[in-house]
Amino acid sequence: MGWVFPDTEIEQSGAAPDHINGANTIRALYELSSENYSGKYIVPVLWDKKLKTIAAKQLYEALDKCEEIHRKQRYLCGNSLTEADVRLFVTLIRFDEVYAVHFKCNKKLLREYPNLFNYTKDLFQISGMSSTVNMEHIKKHYYGSHPSINPFGIIPLVPNINYLSPHDRDRFAS
Repeated sequence: MGWVFPDTEIEQSGAAPDHINGANTIRALYELSSENYSGKYIVPVLWDKKLKTIAAKQLYEALDKCEEIHRKQRYLCGNSLTEADVRLFVTLIRFDEVYAVHFKCNKKLLREYPNLFNYTKDLFQISGMSSTVNMEHIKKHYYGSHPSINPFGIIPLVPNINYLSPHDRDRFAS
């Protein structure tokens, strides 16, 4: 049967029924999001109630698309650094050390996307960019400011990633 939602608030301590979709199982949510879904039914589930879909699936589809783009070109929109690159960088630099653990976006780590990981290192190494990243502050903020996700504000031990290590993005230099 898999993961089930209780029928009432008091049936299972700490668990709540699905008041939004009326689903009684995680499987029902996956099938609601895609009629032809044939993958695994995993938890936790980040549900987009407006679009009636599982948001984590969209996240990894977007990362896969970005990985493919960066396989062919240095920056998001071609050969020049744009605001879009800076905005993507802000997300990517936080991914393994915060999002993968705190938001349970750990199906695949940034380090498992070779082009995106090298792209992130490339941007980090642009003069002045690394000074905008204070990973200790970032971790304290995220892990300490969402008590519904992390009630005790525990900052997990995660690998410190060396964004100053060599990257392969110079292969796109003209």
